[in-house]
Amino acid sequence: MNYQLNTGTSKPFTALRKLMPIIKGERRVMSLAFMALIANTLTALIVPIIIAHTINTSIITKDFSGVVRASALVFALYLVGFVASYFQTRWMGAVGQHILFSLRNQLFSKLQSLPVAFFSQNKAGDLISRINNDTDKLNQFFSQGLLQFVGNLFMMIGAAVFILAVNIKLGLAALAPAMIVLLFTKFMSPWIKKRNAASLQTVGSMSAEIQEGLDNFKVVVAFNRRDYFSKRFATINNQNYRRAVAAGVANNIFIPSYGLAGNVAQIIVLFFGIFLLQQGQFTIGFMISYFVYLSRFYDPMRQIAGIWPIFQVAMAGWDRISAVLAMESDMPVMNVEAANGKGLLEFREVSFKYGEKEVLRQVNFTLERGKTYAFVGPTGGGKTTTASLIARLYDPVSGQVLLDGKDIRTYKTEERTQKIGFILQEPFLFTGTLYDNILYGNEKYQQYSREQLNDILQQKGLLHILERFDKGLQTPVTSKGESMSLGQRQLIAFVRALLREPELLILDEATANIDTVTEQLLGEILDKLPAQTTQIIIAHRLNTIEKSDEIFFVNAGQIIQAGSFDHAIRLLMEGKRVS
Repeated sequence: MNYQLNTGTSKPFTALRKLMPIIKGERRVMSLAFMALIANTLTALIVPIIIAHTINTSIITKDFSGVVRASALVFALYLVGFVASYFQTRWMGAVGQHILFSLRNQLFSKLQSLPVAFFSQNKAGDLISRINNDTDKLNQFFSQGLLQFVGNLFMMIGAAVFILAVNIKLGLAALAPAMIVLLFTKFMSPWIKKRNAASLQTVGSMSAEIQEGLDNFKVVVAFNRRDYFSKRFATINNQNYRRAVAAGVANNIFIPSYGLAGNVAQIIVLFFGIFLLQQGQFTIGFMISYFVYLSRFYDPMRQIAGIWPIFQVAMAGWDRISAVLAMESDMPVMNVEAANGKGLLEFREVSFKYGEKEVLRQVNFTLERGKTYAFVGPTGGGKTTTASLIARLYDPVSGQVLLDGKDIRTYKTEERTQKIGFILQEPFLFTGTLYDNILYGNEKYQQYSREQLNDILQQKGLLHILERFDKGLQTPVTSKGESMSLGQRQLIAFVRALLREPELLILDEATANIDTVTEQLLGEILDKLPAQTTQIIIAHRLNTIEKSDEIFFVNAGQIIQAGSFDHAIRLLMEGKRVS
C-alpha cells in the first residue's frame, strides 16, 4: 500500500469543516468567548454614535452636563469592552491549548496504529515536525488568531452597517475600495497558502535531515565526513530559507493593499463629506463619527491582513496533520475462515513484494512446536522479510501465514505479540532504568516491584546476568542505551524476551555483532526458554545455526529445506538455489 503523505492543499472552508470534530468538545467555552467578543464589538460600535449625538446636541449647545453624562456612558462601555476582551482572550487561550493537546494525542495514537510500511515510506523527522510544529501553528490560530479574525470581521460588518445607515451614498463610496481589495484577497489566497505549505514542508524535511544526521553521527565522525553532513544540511537549510522568504512575502502582501484602501476611503469621505455638509445634508457630529466608523472598518481590515498569514499557515499545517489522520492501516484484524494449519507456524503459498520487487514467491513450509530453525541465505535473499511476515510486520501479497492453526490476521495485536517474540540485531532501549526496559510491553509483570522482579529473575536463573550492570535493575539507560555496550544492550533484550515466554522467538542476526563471552551468556538465556518454545534463528555466522533442528535456505524468492549442515554451507557459499 502507498503510505506516502500527500502535500496537497484544501480550500479554507473545507479545511475548517474538517476541524469541526476536533473543536466539538470546546463548543461551550468557544460560545462564551464569542459572546464576550460580541459584547466587546458592540461597545466599540455604539461609542461613535454617542459621540456624534453629544457633538450635535450637547457640545454645540454648550450643555456641559450632557457632555459629562455622555463621557460617563462611554467610560462604562469601554470598561465592559475591557472585561469582555480579557475573558475572550483567556477562554480562547485555553481552547487553543486543549486543541493542541487533543491533536497531538490523536496524531500519536494514529501513528501507533499504522504499520511498519508507513514508517518505511515517510521520514521520522517530518512526522515529528507534524506533531510539534504543525500542531503548534493550529494552536496559535485558535488561541490568538481566530477570535481576532472573527472579532475584526464582526467589527467590519457592524461598521459597514452604521456607515450605510448614516448616509447610503457616502457609505457606498467609502466601501468601494474595500470591495476591490477583497476580490484581490480571494484571488491571491490559494497562491499564498501554497507558499506556506511549501515552507512547512521544507521545515519537516530539515527536521528529518537533522535527525538522520545526528542518529548516524558516529558514522559521520568515523569516516570524517562532517563536510558531507554540513553540505546536505546547508542545501536543505538554503531551500528552507528561500521558501520561508517566499512565504513571508506572500503573507505580507495584503497589509499595504489594505492600508492603501483605507487611505483612499478617507480621501473619498473627506471630499464627499464636505460636499454634503455644504449642501446641508450632513452634520459635523456625523462627519466626525463617520471617520471613526471608517477607522472601525478599515483598521480591522488591516489587522485581518496581519492575521491572515496565521490562518493560512494554520490551514497549511492542518492539511499536513489531516494527511496523517486520514491514513488507515491495510493490516486490520480480520475475520477469516479457520484454516486448520499444521504445527505452530505454517506458510501457505506465501508471496510478497516491495513495490514491484518480488521477494518471496509461493513459499510453503511448516515449523513445529519446540524446535529450533535456522534461516540462512545471501544478503537480500528475503530472510528478514520472512521474519517480518512471521511477526506480521507486513502481510503477504497472496497466500496465508498460519499461527497455531489460525490465520495470523485473525489475532489481535496484544495476543499476537504475546505469542511471538522478536529480537533484532540492534536492540531497542529507551530512556529510563534497566527495570523499565526489561518490563517493556510485559503485561504479566508490569505491576511487579523491583524486589518482586528480582525474585522472578532468580527463579529463572537470570539474576547473575544483572551482575554485569553496576546498579542492577536501578541502572540508568539513556539515549537509546548508547552508554552501554552492544552486548549489554542485547543481554537486556534477551532477558526481556525470555520473561515474556513467547511460543515463537525470532532472532534476526541477534548475535552478529557481539563478543564470544556475551554470545555464550545469550545462549545460556535461550537454554532457559520453555521446552515448547519454537526458535527461528536468522544468521550468517555458522556456529549459531549448527545446533538447529532444521535449516532453511532463503534466496531468489524461494525457501527450501537445506538438509544437512554441510549442504546448507554449500548452498550459502554458492549463494544460489541448489537442488
